[in-house]
This record gives sequence, C-alpha cells and structure tokens, in this order.
Amino acid sequence: MRTPAARSAAALPAIDKVWAPCILLLGVLGLADRDQAQATLIFLGESWLWTLPFVLVSSLLAAAIAASGLDRPLATALQRRPVVAVAMAGGLGALSPFCSVSVVPVVAGLLAAGVPLAPVMAFWVGSPLIDPEMFVLTAGIIGIDFALLRTVTAVFSGLAAGFLTLAMIRLPWVAQPLRPGLPFDKLGTIYDTCGSACDGDRPMMLAFWRDPARRTPFWRQVKAIGLFMAKWLTLAFIVQSLLLAWVPSDDAARLLGGGQWWTVPLAALIGVPTYLNGYAAVPVMDGLLKLGMEPGAAIAFLIGGEVTSLPTAMAVYAVVRGKVFALYLLLGLGCAVAMGWATQALTALP
Repeated sequence: MRTPAARSAAALPAIDKVWAPCILLLGVLGLADRDQAQATLIFLGESWLWTLPFVLVSSLLAAAIAASGLDRPLATALQRRPVVAVAMAGGLGALSPFCSVSVVPVVAGLLAAGVPLAPVMAFWVGSPLIDPEMFVLTAGIIGIDFALLRTVTAVFSGLAAGFLTLAMIRLPWVAQPLRPGLPFDKLGTIYDTCGSACDGDRPMMLAFWRDPARRTPFWRQVKAIGLFMAKWLTLAFIVQSLLLAWVPSDDAARLLGGGQWWTVPLAALIGVPTYLNGYAAVPVMDGLLKLGMEPGAAIAFLIGGEVTSLPTAMAVYAVVRGKVFALYLLLGLGCAVAMGWATQALTALP
C-alpha cells in the first residue's frame, strides 16, 4: 500500500521537460538579476506578440491539410515527380508569407502526410527568406538592387537545399524525418471517416468544417500543435534574450565590415544568436550597409539568421530526428555562406 505522500506525488501532473526549464530560468533570473528578468519578460512578450499570428495560421493550415483529405493526394503527386516537386517548392517558397518559425508546423504536417523531405526542405529553407511584403520593405528601405539580390539568393538557397536533400533520398533517416510521438504523427489517421470498408482512404472534402467527424479532431489537432510550438518557442525566446544581452549585435556587427573572406561565414554564424526576424532585420541591415558592411556579409547574415536562428533551430529540433536537424543546419549555414561569397564575387566585378 502506498503512503499518502506517495499517492500525492503520483497525483501531481508530470513536469513538462520544456516548460520546466522556462520556469527555472525565469525564477533564477528573478533572484539573480531582476533587471535582466524584466528585460527577458518584455522580450518574451514582444516576441510572442509578433509570432503568435503566424503560429496560429500555420497550426490551422497544418491541421486543415489533413482534415480536408489533401494530405494523401498531395504526397502521392509529389512522390511521383520529385525533381519537379523540388523546383516548384523552391519557387513557391519565395511567395509564401511564412516566417522561419511559423513554417515549422506546416512542413511538419506535410512530412507527416508523406510528402518527401526534398521538396519540403526546399520550401523550408526558401520560404522564410523572402516574401512579397518583405521584398517591398527591403526595396523601400535599402534599395531595389538589394531586394532583387535577396530574392535571387532566397530562391537559389531553397533549390540548393532541396536538390541536395534529393540526392540523399535513399537514406533511411531521410525517408522518416519526423521524431516519433509528435502531434503531427496523427495527421494522417485521426480524420478517417470511411472505416475499414475503404481500407482507411479518406475522401477529399475541402469544406471539412461542415462534417462534425472532421471538425472536432481538427480543432483538437490545432490545439495540440499550437501548444507544442508554444512551449518550445517560449524556451527559445528566453534563451535568445539572454544571448542578445551577452552578445550585443552592434558589437558583433563591427567585425563584418572588413570585406575579408571570413566575414561571410562569421556573419552567418552571428545570425544564429542575434537574429530577430526578417522585417526587423531590414532597417538594421540598412544601417550596417551604410557603415561599410559588405553586401555578401549582409546576405549571409540574413540567410543564416532566418534559417538557423535560435527560435527556428529549437522548433526544428523539436519536430525532426537528430540527423535531419543536422542536415537542416548544414544546409542553412552552407547556403548562407555560398550565397554570401557569390554576392561578394559579383560586387567585386568591375
């Protein structure tokens, strides 16, 4: 027979491995440095104010793909013509409105539906780098030439990431990229409305909200995805606020104006802890370019920061297996450095 203390302990909910360090970090900060704790809470609030609409939209879209029954025909079509799928995904990425964080639930839903990793990777890397609104903002603040350069490097980065992944398509971990036990894993099964009579095939229904059998699990899935992303992004924002306090971007940026070959990879690496978001980065880049920062370093910072920034990296780590996560980081940083060096070579031409 268990003691009352043991029964009480068993009755307590299990401490989530992500929420626990969030609470611990904030608690330690509150005791050790109240000013930094206040700054972290403000940063956390501002980051969520910016990110929440994108996370909501992407969670709704990820669940809607399965609720409508689009997941299986979409996966089948992309599996049949992988080269075309990668090319289309790389081009569509430049038109999508998703930022680096909000695209994670969408691509996780596509992977759970059976879409191959190669076109997903092309969309994953290319999508956050540019969109029509970001193009207009960049053209208005920095100039049309840099906006076009940013667009071209974004498309090429997505295509390069997709085709490099396609070359590894026969590897087992490429074929099964998602971590087991995620809410995304259930996207292909919880909306089965046909039963065993049709071998689990679900008819496509774009207006899925009219069917209670689809509508109820749809909202359940939106909630599961949203909460899953919320805890990982909260931890990422807390850690990022501390890194920004310890590694000021202004000081780091002074290293990037010399024009040496190493300024490009350094800019890509600096983007990991210091990058905020694509829109906030535009006026920062404008100021740094006016102070003498090389365009190649600016492109490397934008690509490396957007694809592999701390919140994005932690969100990606939460949904994919370790080898896929490493591949994502290598492709993101590799594309950043390659596009940065290419930009420096082009700007050096007479």
